[in-house]
Amino acid sequence: MTIQDQSFSASGAAFPAPDRINVTRAGGPVLSVKRVLDVILSLIALILLLPVFGAIALAVVWDSGEPVFFRQRRIGRHGKVFNIYKFRTMHVLEDGAEIVQAFKGDARITRIGHFLRVTSLDELPQLWNVLKGEMSLVGPRPHAIAHDEYYSALIQNYHLRYAVKPGITGWAQINGARGATPLLSDMQTRIDFDIQYVERESLWLYLQILARTPLVVLGRRNAV
Repeated sequence: MTIQDQSFSASGAAFPAPDRINVTRAGGPVLSVKRVLDVILSLIALILLLPVFGAIALAVVWDSGEPVFFRQRRIGRHGKVFNIYKFRTMHVLEDGAEIVQAFKGDARITRIGHFLRVTSLDELPQLWNVLKGEMSLVGPRPHAIAHDEYYSALIQNYHLRYAVKPGITGWAQINGARGATPLLSDMQTRIDFDIQYVERESLWLYLQILARTPLVVLGRRNAV
């Protein structure tokens, strides 16, 4: 199946209510250690990267004006809605019932936005989401709500990815399942990796994904 125009409409009916995606996961020391690492590492990164944040903010304003940040509603663990933060990379600020997925050559992407997206620097503000406890450094990447509604009706067990916190990086991303998903099979592959992570979640896998992420970013594989 091909998603011809990469446009996704939120019908309000396909996506299960939060109480239907409250998938049970074991807690315990692993989750506690991960949360401690999330807080420590994200706080250190935010402090060390302050000059980078400033430089990117100036570049965004110089290139296309304000706002510097892009905010969009996403679905987190157990169906809880939160606002994800990114550096703005487009001329539009879509967060409604219909969202067009970014694609190569997309005219909506700004000049500096292209660089930020292929280097994943646009994702850095999500360190604040991690510090707030809405995200983890590692987990399934959260999608726009309109995309969640669309794909949840087409992909079996799509909702299982909400058993854990969404992440800045994840098992799917380090295995090449990142970027645009013009084919349904592209998203199916990503969700398969997400579910593998949910089933295998451990401190070792968390650390392994963190260690491999810089290599994936430098390789710019499938980045848009």
